[in-house]
Amino acid sequence: MSKYIFALIIAILSLSTTQAQRMTPGQKGVEVNTGMLSREVKDNYFLNLTMIVNGRNGNYWIWGAEYTHQFDDYKTVQIPLETYTGEVGYSLQLLGDVRKIITLNAGLTAVAGYETINRSETMLYDGSKILDKDNFVYGAGGRLTFETYLSDRFVLILQGRTKVLWGTDLKQFRPSAGAGLRFNF
Repeated sequence: MSKYIFALIIAILSLSTTQAQRMTPGQKGVEVNTGMLSREVKDNYFLNLTMIVNGRNGNYWIWGAEYTHQFDDYKTVQIPLETYTGEVGYSLQLLGDVRKIITLNAGLTAVAGYETINRSETMLYDGSKILDKDNFVYGAGGRLTFETYLSDRFVLILQGRTKVLWGTDLKQFRPSAGAGLRFNF
């Protein structure tokens, strides 16, 4: 009989494994994201470094810096278009399980930065002049993130994002999709 009781206790203990608390208020994390801007040219990409500070109920504050690199075709050459932006915002948890293994969040951010066209060179190889100028840009961004905890400290992130920028000579609406990894302190 004692063997059965001992086996039952072991089975119950194995079902309730101990895990660290996730998404506790005030917990900070650093996330690195990368992804594609559009499917028109395959070399269009973004890199993003973001700091996250958890609030209540799975919500969190976002502070980020981003570099985007894309090309625009002109005859036989590709003109580089680069944007450096910073963003501040808040993300709300839409769905998630009790143990916070999988969550779906939606965020809204304010964006400001600087964009360069052809690395500030206005003349092209054939004598043509680029009329678009380098500009300070500002606007808003939205993101939808699917997050899953790989461990108590590492989070895998899949995200769809968009930015609407004013003050630009380029496309005002800029969608993107990417993946990232977050490390929680």
